[in-house]
Amino acid sequence: MDTTALRSAYEKLLEAAATPGLDDAADGGWNADQILAHLLSVDAGIAAVALGVVSGSRPAFDNRISLDTWNLHRIIAEHSGRAELTDHVRSQATVLCDIADQLNEKAASVLVPSLFVSNGALGLDQPVPLAGLIDGLAENHVPVHTQQLLDLRAAVPGKT
Repeated sequence: MDTTALRSAYEKLLEAAATPGLDDAADGGWNADQILAHLLSVDAGIAAVALGVVSGSRPAFDNRISLDTWNLHRIIAEHSGRAELTDHVRSQATVLCDIADQLNEKAASVLVPSLFVSNGALGLDQPVPLAGLIDGLAENHVPVHTQQLLDLRAAVPGKT
C-alpha cells in the first residue's frame, strides 16, 4: 500500500496538536487530549487488524472502544501530558504506516467486518477491505480530527 497520503495527514494533525492554546470545545465536545487518545485507540485497533490479516486470522474492527470516555481517560492518564500524548500518536502513526507499507494487494483486499459509530449513530456495519480502513484514515478520519483540533484553537477568543 502507498501511505503517502496517510503520512501527510498525520503531519498536519501533529502540527495542529502542537498549536498552543488549545482549549475545551465550546460545544462540550472532546478536548485535544481526548482527540489524541481517540486517535491512539483507533490506530492501534487498525494496526492490530492489519497484523491479524497478515497472520492469517480474520479480525473485525469496531470503533466503539475508541469512543468510550473511560478508555479515553485511561489512555490520557498513561501519559505525562499533551507533549507525550502527541509523541505517542506520532510513533504509533509511524508503526501503522510501516505495517500498511508492507501489505501486499491480496492482504489489502481482505474484507474486514467493520462497525463504525459516530456521534451516537451507526455509520457503517459491513465488511470493508483492509485498504479501505487504512485509506479512510487519510481521506476522512485524520483530517476531521485535525480540523477538530484547529477549531479548539479558533474557539479561544482573540486567538487565530
